This record gives sequence, structure tokens and C-alpha cells, in this order.
Amino acid sequence: MSKHTISFATMAVFAVAGLLSISMFANGVFMIVNPALWYTEVPGVARTGAFNQHFIRDIAILYMIIGGALLGGVLRRESSVMLWGTTALWLSGHAVFHVWEVMAGLCGPETLIGDFPAVTLPALISLGLTVWAWRNPHAK
Repeated sequence: MSKHTISFATMAVFAVAGLLSISMFANGVFMIVNPALWYTEVPGVARTGAFNQHFIRDIAILYMIIGGALLGGVLRRESSVMLWGTTALWLSGHAVFHVWEVMAGLCGPETLIGDFPAVTLPALISLGLTVWAWRNPHAK
């Protein structure tokens, strides 16, 4: 392989990072633009507490930053471990917090199943991206 050839695995990793980036950023935009609709339409959100427009928009900014950091790791390969690792820290902390809520009896275990696509899966993907970037420092 020449130094300009990109492997299928590398393209797949960057595609996954790009898709996660878009989904995180889009979620943040949705939260900023229409927090009331986001609150009522995203499954499980309303059961976590009362509607708070300010808080939802605060978290929206974080989701937009996460989306930007994920995209940054695609565009600036030399920074991908740091950028993807940072997103993995927050997303994993968020997922662990959801597990803690179940363990503390604040909600039932079925909550983890409902939360999986939007909470746990992004954390796992972000962790996987970080590990891949760390183990493949020369992939372009």
C-alpha cells in the first residue's frame, strides 16, 4: 500500500466518527432551536424531570461541542486521540450516570434499554474510536 492509500477500516472508522458527529451536533441544534419539542418528543426525556429550557439549551451547547470534536478528529487526524477521548469521557460519564440512576432506584432497569441508542451506544462508539485512534497513530 502506498502512503496515500486509505484502508477500508480507516474509511469505516472515519465514516462512523462523521455520522456520530452529525448526530451529536444535530441533537444539540434541535435542543437549542426547540427545547420544548425536544423534551416531549425524545423518548424518555420527560421522565427525567421537569422541563427546563435553560438547562436543555446548556446541554445542547455541550452536544454541539461533542459533535465538533468528533468531526475535528476526522479532519485533524493527529488530534483524534485527544478529541475523541474527550468526547468519550463525557459520553461515558453520562452513560454511567444513567446506570447509577437505576442502581439508586430512581428508575427501573428497563430505562437502560430505552436509553441505549442515545446514551450508551454513543459512549461505546466514542470509546471505540478513541482506542482505534490510539492504536493506529499513523492511519491517515
